[in-house]
Amino acid sequence: MALSSKTKAVLLGPLNKNNPVIVQVLGICSALAVTSKLEPSIVMAVAVVLVTAFANVIISLLRKSIPNRIRIIVQLVVVASLVTIVSEVLKAFAYDVNKQLSVFVGLIVTNCILMGRLEAFALGNGPWPSFLDGIGNGLGYGWILVVVGFFRELLGSGTLLGYQVVPQALYDAGYENNGLMMLAPMAILLVACIIWIQRSRVKELQEETN
Repeated sequence: MALSSKTKAVLLGPLNKNNPVIVQVLGICSALAVTSKLEPSIVMAVAVVLVTAFANVIISLLRKSIPNRIRIIVQLVVVASLVTIVSEVLKAFAYDVNKQLSVFVGLIVTNCILMGRLEAFALGNGPWPSFLDGIGNGLGYGWILVVVGFFRELLGSGTLLGYQVVPQALYDAGYENNGLMMLAPMAILLVACIIWIQRSRVKELQEETN
């Protein structure tokens, strides 16, 4: 099915020009906490995509019947239910990753990206646009996590997804893993580098900062 230009903007905008992490600076805490390895970064990204997309759809379907005074409570109930499902699935099929993610799966409930999309978009739009908005913002958040997790694990441990990728010959020649990559400040540095690269390439963002 062909997407209109408006629909494409809803889906693709968060991947670049309106990215929730590097443009709106939301969801930074989890981006720093779960990206020391690539696997939990990917799992967290997928979890946020699913929860954001389906929470948007559910709230969009209920938007005309939710009293304004309790809309936040309803949103929290919907999100908490979806997060509980995700958490139980992880415990059943990816227990080790669930342990690595620790409390941060539960904290999706209060993720400002998610709550912001429910308030700013799902309450005022239909289910299909809301679904695409959720997918777009989830992916916009997720690709940052994956990139940061990739470089932190590669440079910090010499592995990717737990598999050794730095040749032993390099270690024999004197190469050492950068232990600083395992610390949260290096995640901040990597996110800052992504912001710098993006703003150097996107003219609209340069004009906003000027």
